[in-house]
Amino acid sequence: MVARIGGLHAQMLSAAELAAWARLDGLRPGEVEAELWEHRSLVKTWAMRGTLHLLPAFEYGLWQAALDTYDHYLKGGWLRGFDITREELDLLLDTVRDVLGVEGLTRDELADAVAEAAGSPALGEKLGDSWGAYLKPASFRGSICFGPGRGRNVTFVSPAAWLDARPGPAGEEALAEVTRRYLGAYGPATAAEYSRWWGPRRPAQATRYLRALGEEAVEVDVEGEPHWALAADIEAIAGAAPEGVVRLLPAFDPYVIGSARDVPAILAPEHRARVHRPQGWISPVLVVDGRIEGVWSYERAGGRLAVRIEPFGGIPLEVREAAEGEAGRLAAFFGDEMSLEWAGG
Repeated sequence: MVARIGGLHAQMLSAAELAAWARLDGLRPGEVEAELWEHRSLVKTWAMRGTLHLLPAFEYGLWQAALDTYDHYLKGGWLRGFDITREELDLLLDTVRDVLGVEGLTRDELADAVAEAAGSPALGEKLGDSWGAYLKPASFRGSICFGPGRGRNVTFVSPAAWLDARPGPAGEEALAEVTRRYLGAYGPATAAEYSRWWGPRRPAQATRYLRALGEEAVEVDVEGEPHWALAADIEAIAGAAPEGVVRLLPAFDPYVIGSARDVPAILAPEHRARVHRPQGWISPVLVVDGRIEGVWSYERAGGRLAVRIEPFGGIPLEVREAAEGEAGRLAAFFGDEMSLEWAGG
């Protein structure tokens, strides 16, 4: 499932777990973390757009090879913005790769190890002072991923040691496969939408990647706008019809991030700010046949799950009943009793 949808967003591990819950029947609390830290079938790392994701460990080489085509952090504006020279950055990234192994290091421990190994206290200070800024390029290069937490501290490990990771395909081949995955999960999509999902690429570059798929990808007209889709999916897309599918999707859900945010058929423009909020926060949403029809939230206390759903407009009885079923399924997942409130009555 994680491979098919192009990763789970992991800014909040609890949200990643619920994104898996929304798609998998029978998932139990703690299983996602067990796959991460015990079975190592998933890996947590900085991926698309420099955001935290869970990716399939067996495909780590594929995703890393595609991410290794990122070069924005090698340009003058990025280097000046983070007050580091190209030579310092190369030394820092090489040293991060050299000092990490299978035993997790906290951020402070990693900073100290880099400072000592590189003979540069200044590099250690940079790692300690700027969370993620210098570690994301190391992630793109395949030098670092997350290890099990130690108390309240995250740790970092070497992907090669932790996962026994192997090199992936060549960069262009890896990008082609990632493009297929995106269209398979989120198409039809415009080049701009693909560019926003993958980042940091301009739509013109994204168009080049889409065209590089040759006959595998085709341009289609969606309400007068050119979109791209996999040729193999066209018949199923054209024949799709509403089936009354209702879902409660969590914060940072891949569907909300990967789908078109400017298409009224998916999200009415007047409600966009309630879903795509400041500082990159993505609200939990009520989805009806793929259309975002509201937001929701929940609280857990004393063995009780309190769910509050805020629809954007009038909701038919059958949708309410299906949403209540979703809330009940969530309560069963947690092993809680459930109460449900509809905002506005």
